[in-house]
Amino acid sequence: MTLAVTLFFSCEDTTSTLNQINKFDENPVGVAHNIRMTYTDSSKVKAILTAPLHLDYTHLSFKYSEFPEGLEIIFYNDQSQENTVVADYGILYNQTKIVDLVGNVVLLSHDGSRLETDQMYWDAEKEWLFTEQPFTFENIDYNLAATRLDTNKEFSKFQTGKLSGTIAVEEQQDSLTVDEKL
Repeated sequence: MTLAVTLFFSCEDTTSTLNQINKFDENPVGVAHNIRMTYTDSSKVKAILTAPLHLDYTHLSFKYSEFPEGLEIIFYNDQSQENTVVADYGILYNQTKIVDLVGNVVLLSHDGSRLETDQMYWDAEKEWLFTEQPFTFENIDYNLAATRLDTNKEFSKFQTGKLSGTIAVEEQQDSLTVDEKL
């Protein structure tokens, strides 16, 4: 019986030690303050990410970076016009190059368009934004709300779920003309 009790405590002690070792891996490998990351393609700046705090977990098997105090991303289109997105929190998944933006997500376009939602994903490789959360979008022609969005960074191509709101539609005259002599 003494041997069994001693062996039991020995196993419990080993488990405690393993838990401490594994807990160490949960800590970030790096912490940076007031960071600025620049995303380029063929030496052309595509986006700049800034954040007050960056936690680096690239030592884990599923590498990621966390921005617990919020972040701002400025996207540049081919004419070097800026579109900006801000969020209260974000995670960059290094292997997929997808940024998960959470909390008071606001996207401001160079043309004055504004999108607001609680969560949005940005695919840096494809320069694509998407969400399954409710959002609102406003610009000169649109004032709408929907539950899903899938769009490029310029909002020139997008798909949504069920829409509500107002959309300005310009009526055009039919191009067929009727000959009055008939």
